[in-house]
Amino acid sequence: MSHIFPRHTKQVFPTAVRGEGCYLYDSQGKQYLDASGGAAVSCLGHGDVEIIEAVKAQLDSLAYAHTGFFTSEPAERLASLLIDHAPGDIDRVYLVSGGSEAMEAALKLARQYFVEKGEPKRGRVIARKQSYHGNTMGALSAGGNAWRREQFGPLLIDMSHIDPCYEYRLKHDGESLEDYGIRAANLLEEELLRVGPETVMAFAAEPVVGATAGALTAAPGYFKRIREICDKYGILLILDEVMCGMGRTGSLFACEQEGVSPDIVCVAKGLGAGYQPIGAMLCSKQIYGAIEAGSGFFQHGHTYLGHPTAAAAGVAVVNAILERNLIPRVQEQGEKLMTALADEFNQHPHIGDIRGRGLFQGIELVSDRDTKAPFDPSRKIAARTKSAAFDAGLICYPMSGTIDGRLGDHILLAPPFIIEDSQIDELVQKLSVAIDTALAT
Repeated sequence: MSHIFPRHTKQVFPTAVRGEGCYLYDSQGKQYLDASGGAAVSCLGHGDVEIIEAVKAQLDSLAYAHTGFFTSEPAERLASLLIDHAPGDIDRVYLVSGGSEAMEAALKLARQYFVEKGEPKRGRVIARKQSYHGNTMGALSAGGNAWRREQFGPLLIDMSHIDPCYEYRLKHDGESLEDYGIRAANLLEEELLRVGPETVMAFAAEPVVGATAGALTAAPGYFKRIREICDKYGILLILDEVMCGMGRTGSLFACEQEGVSPDIVCVAKGLGAGYQPIGAMLCSKQIYGAIEAGSGFFQHGHTYLGHPTAAAAGVAVVNAILERNLIPRVQEQGEKLMTALADEFNQHPHIGDIRGRGLFQGIELVSDRDTKAPFDPSRKIAARTKSAAFDAGLICYPMSGTIDGRLGDHILLAPPFIIEDSQIDELVQKLSVAIDTALAT
């Protein structure tokens, strides 16, 4: 009898016992193609000897030292490595254990920054509907997925949420992509003026929306206009790259492709590639300088901040991404995956949109392709697709509530950067069978 508290008490999961490359194996010997990297985590695949050896070597010298007493060599190395490749004037790294922790740290740092600057009225965050920023209370408050927020409503912080940049659903007929991008971005200014810009401390967004919207990319010019608005009203731009960062979309930081630099950026998932739990909140010189010149103390912390073993894994993972030229590979294999998905599904009557960037791609399912009408939620298309794919030996990331937290279904794909052409074919073939199986039930 298991004493594990599972994610779902009415489901029984197989036991994973081994991983090799793009595949996982359960205790019965069944093989699964990991087409979502778990939750966009396993960017290097499974069983990478170089990363495993780096973790082992660190354990041999120092497993843990609390940051209230010490820094550590691997933490210093990882921070320097990230800053060497970070956008704009990002200059400091706060190492945590995952994405939710990174976003929680970002929100608290934004607040303390304005307190230290003598602007204590600034405490509001503006984020976007259908965003996902984590499951801790601050991060969940910033997130805009109605279903995830609903039962915890009384516990959440009051934040504003504007429409996402969602071309497939929100662009007007006859409107250019560029015009739509500017119109969508201007919603931020409208909300700032509604609530009073002097009360707002930050705007938070995912450069490519992951779990709750299925690899939703922004229209051209959107983030440049967002950056302009933030600068105009003196608010911070927080970019959540927990899912889409660390090479996943074809650049080490996803915001590089938008031509903007944030004030704070959060990474996780691919930073440790599943070999250790690790995340990071990176901030600008200006923000760090305000704390340094003020109290000197960031009033925040967790027991496992800067964990040496996790940091050693992070160093090995980022070096592997860079030194193995995996970012160009993400671009190349991402194009092949997009082409394969288009060839298979472009004429499918229930595939409304295929989108994404690099090896971070999504498919939106619809009941009617012409009207874009979603399926009735009672059909549980996403859940059925996930189950059918798993039966076929494919791990993917279907979710419901794509449109508003209740309506809509999508499938998120985030395979390891090492995926081969033959495995792309396997992915698409098994996914096609799974979708048709789900639709037939």
